[in-house]
Amino acid sequence: MSEPLVLGIETSCDETGVGIVRGTTLLADAIASQVDEHARFGGVVPEVASRAHLEAMVPTVDRALATAGVTLQDLDAVAVTTGPGLAGALLVGVAAAKAYALALGVPLVGVNHLAAHVAVDVLEHGPLPDPLVALLVSGGHSSLLLVPDVTDVRTLGATVDDAAGEAFDKVARVLGLPFPGGPHVDRAARDGDPAAIAFPRGRTEGAYDFTFSGLKTAVARWVEARTDIPVNDVAASFQEAVVDVLVTKAVNAAKEHGAALLIGGGVAANSRLRVVAAERCDAAGILLRVPRPGLCTDNGAMVAALGSELFARGVVTALDAPADPSLRL
Repeated sequence: MSEPLVLGIETSCDETGVGIVRGTTLLADAIASQVDEHARFGGVVPEVASRAHLEAMVPTVDRALATAGVTLQDLDAVAVTTGPGLAGALLVGVAAAKAYALALGVPLVGVNHLAAHVAVDVLEHGPLPDPLVALLVSGGHSSLLLVPDVTDVRTLGATVDDAAGEAFDKVARVLGLPFPGGPHVDRAARDGDPAAIAFPRGRTEGAYDFTFSGLKTAVARWVEARTDIPVNDVAASFQEAVVDVLVTKAVNAAKEHGAALLIGGGVAANSRLRVVAAERCDAAGILLRVPRPGLCTDNGAMVAALGSELFARGVVTALDAPADPSLRL
């Protein structure tokens, strides 16, 4: 008997993602980006995101099916992100997934967005190590998780204010760099000196919590006090402060739990984060796994991957299940 064919829909923020997997084999990963729609506002506008998801949904599903070489009638289940995320954006994806599941007579599988960022790594590197600590860093989340199992993800620490990706966007705006800020700060930092400016490393009461609001403010004040701004040095110094905090706490958590480390989320595409994490994990004898950049940002493949695992275990979701913007692990 062949492994189940699962379609995954992701609309938690500003990317319409549709992925198709057969078991743990990725067949298609289609993305409809909204970057251009939000760039003029300097950030994601929820109502704009919701409308863009509505327009992109059916074409993106059709593109994924064509890439995978399958039809809707071949599907065994439909998975969808039910939270956390933007309420209106989530509703578009959940409504679409329910419609496809009902029309096709197949089960619906609701998944947690954060857990899906962990599960996606099985598509590239195979079964997850046990034990495992996951560092998830994106525009909306900075979290350290303990992962006894892909369906059992526990929070060790989280952001108490601005997430790492949000800080990148805000600092990019201060430096006059385009939205989204992450890739542009990363690019500018390559020509800068990471030790040029001693920006603070935020401290939190919780050993594995994160704070980047103070760092963001420190960068803004440093820039406002000057007329000649060395953009590359500021970008590199800011990025180094973020990466230092993220990797230090992640490595400490992995050491405490005797675990491998997985890094996911959109900020995991940052080149400096990957280099520093690899260096420190190698020095500490910690196994590091990081999906390729395309699987780190929000995508439908990660939803399909976790949905496939849940479906294989007999976990399905009622058709009247709601979207939950504040869904917890």
